[in-house]
Amino acid sequence: MVCRSRKSAKKQLTNCLRGIRNAWHFWHAVSFVIEAVCGSFRSALLTP
Repeated sequence: MVCRSRKSAKKQLTNCLRGIRNAWHFWHAVSFVIEAVCGSFRSALLTP
């Protein structure tokens, strides 16, 4: 019974880490898209 709980705890930890990795990937993807879309707007503001 102890082994079973350790395995489920390990699986839960793995699922949590997978969610964290997906969240970081999503955040970087969103920031990259915003930078790509707004990059020309930012350079247009800096140009006299």
